[in-house]
Amino acid sequence: MTGSAGRAWLTLLPLLAGGCASIDLSKVARSDHFNGQRFVNPDGVHGKVGERNQGPLALLEHLLEPPYRSWPASVPVTPAVPARRVEGQAMQVTWVGHASVLVQTQGLNILTDPVWAQRASPVRFAGVKRVRAPGIRLADLPKIDLILLSHDHFDHLDIGTLGLLWRRDRPLIVTGLGNDQILRRYGIRSAARDWGGRVAVRPGIEVRLDRAHHWSQYRPGDRNKTLWTGFTVTLPGGNLYYAGDTGEGDMRWAIEARRHGPVRLALLPIGAYHFGGGATDNHIGPVQAVTAFQQLGAAWALGVHWGTFELTSEGIDQPREVLRATLAERRIAADRFRATEAGATWTIGDMSVTDTTAMAPNRIRYVPAPQQPSVPKAQSGA
Repeated sequence: MTGSAGRAWLTLLPLLAGGCASIDLSKVARSDHFNGQRFVNPDGVHGKVGERNQGPLALLEHLLEPPYRSWPASVPVTPAVPARRVEGQAMQVTWVGHASVLVQTQGLNILTDPVWAQRASPVRFAGVKRVRAPGIRLADLPKIDLILLSHDHFDHLDIGTLGLLWRRDRPLIVTGLGNDQILRRYGIRSAARDWGGRVAVRPGIEVRLDRAHHWSQYRPGDRNKTLWTGFTVTLPGGNLYYAGDTGEGDMRWAIEARRHGPVRLALLPIGAYHFGGGATDNHIGPVQAVTAFQQLGAAWALGVHWGTFELTSEGIDQPREVLRATLAERRIAADRFRATEAGATWTIGDMSVTDTTAMAPNRIRYVPAPQQPSVPKAQSGA
C-alpha cells in the first residue's frame, strides 16, 4: 500500500489493534497534564491533537490527494556492522531508519524507538510498508543497554522488536506514563515516568523525561491515555537529546530540555509533516527542527523520522532537501545537522564546535515559518 491510501491507513490502525484490554487509568500516576481521563498538551493545541487529519472527510482527502512527490518502492541500504561498544567520551551514532537510532558512548548502547518491522501496523499483512530496510541487521545489533520509547504509535512501538530485544538483552526501557501497561501485556518490563521524571542508568548517567507536543493511541478508546515524551540522557562530555514525536506547540520544549546541561547530540524529527500542504500539530518539519537545534544550543544533530515509512504527503527526500536549505539560510554549517543514509555511522565531535548560527540560541524568538524556505522548486520538490 502506497501513496495517499497508505497514509490514510494510519487512521485505521487502532481499529485493527482491538480486542485487548484498555489502559487502566487508576494505575496512571497523577499529573498536572492528566485531566483524569486523558493526557493533554499544557501549551494548548491548534485544533485537536490526534484528531486533525482524521475522520471520514480527512480519510477521503488523503485517498484523493496526490503525493507531493512519488516515493520509490524501495531504497538501497548498506547495513552497518557497529562496534560492540564505544568507550569513554567517544560517540558514534547510526541511523537505523525512521525514529530508530543507535547511539554508542560511555560503553553504553542506547536505542531509540526500535522498529525493525516491515510495516508500521499491528498486522503483518497490511499497512504502511517501509521503503528503507533497517540500517543494522538485528543479527549485527550489539547488546542494547537502554531503550528510549517515546510513545505508543505503531511506527515507534514495535512490540515484535521490543519483545525480541527484551528476551535477548534485558535492556532498561524508559517510557512515558501508561506505556508500561502496554509492554507488561507482553511480558516486558519498563520504567514509566512523567515529564520531569528521572531514571538512573549508572553513576553520573541518567534519563530525564522532557515535554513534547503530540498525542497517543494504541487501542480503540485509548486516545491520549498514555504519555508521549522526549528524553535527555545526561552524559559526561555533553548530553544526548531525543525529541520523540512532537509538533510545534509553543516551541519551548527544546528550551526546557536545554536546562539539563549542554547538548552534544540532538535527535530531531524532520519528516511526516506535510499533511495537505503544511505542518501539523503532530510533527515538526525541517524548519522547526533547525529552530529547536538552535534553541537547544546543540553541538550536533541528526535528522530522524523521515524517508522510511510514507506517512504523509512530502516526497521521500524533501525533508533532507529542506533541512539543507534551512541550514544554509540560517548560516549553520551543514555538517552540524545531518540527515544521513540508513546504515551510515557518524562519529560525533565534542562540544568545542564553533557556533556559526545566525542567532544566539538564547535569543531566538520563535516565529512560525513556511516549511519551504527560499529554495528553487527543483530542489524543494515543489
